Amino acid sequence: MRVIAVTSQKGGSGKTTLTGHLGVAAERAGAGPVALIDTDPQGSLSDWWAERTEGGPSFARVNIGSLAQDLQMLRERGIKLVFIDTPPAITRSIQAVIQKADLVVIPTRPSPHDLRAAGATVDLVERAEKPLVFVVNAATARAKLTGEAAIALSQHGTVAPTIIHNRQDFAASMIDGRTVMEAATGGKSAEEIEALWAYVDDRIKRLPVKASFKATPIHRGAFGTRAVAAAPQF
Repeated sequence: MRVIAVTSQKGGSGKTTLTGHLGVAAERAGAGPVALIDTDPQGSLSDWWAERTEGGPSFARVNIGSLAQDLQMLRERGIKLVFIDTPPAITRSIQAVIQKADLVVIPTRPSPHDLRAAGATVDLVERAEKPLVFVVNAATARAKLTGEAAIALSQHGTVAPTIIHNRQDFAASMIDGRTVMEAATGGKSAEEIEALWAYVDDRIKRLPVKASFKATPIHRGAFGTRAVAAAPQF
């Protein structure tokens, strides 16, 4: 099982939207079963998932204090990928999530404020010695600053080649538990998310092989695509 943390110190970077979209993209691509985890006290990802009627991914309620045990439970239930949304601040919960992550995705809007704020997140990831990927998010098409942001970020880590542009269909799809792949099928936003997932998937497959664990397969009839796959709740 692989754990992908989506984190950024800067609020409004699009973490929740990106977490939900990548989770759905991974599930649709056959990389699952996928589970989502929301560690942000605002609970935006949890609220979005509760409105969802399109099927997977699953949602797991975990306790940060027992994160290792809860992730192990997900692994034993056959989950292959976990995406974790985090609060917009450097907290102990973020540190705990990064420590357990196999890959850290850092969404960054192409603005001076966002670029400056990325430094604290990068420091935390580097101290944990985890691989990271920057995603230029909510960019304006053909804006000079978008390219400049990608160049600036590349000095501190890998930048995903796919830029996610700011379009209304992202916000519209998140209102009722969908993604742009479902609400705007075949559109440019859907193409960007699918391309981004393909890149992240490739990065995951290049990570060192982890020790194998005996897993208990998920039986869709018992848990269902709407199941809460992990156990303890706050």
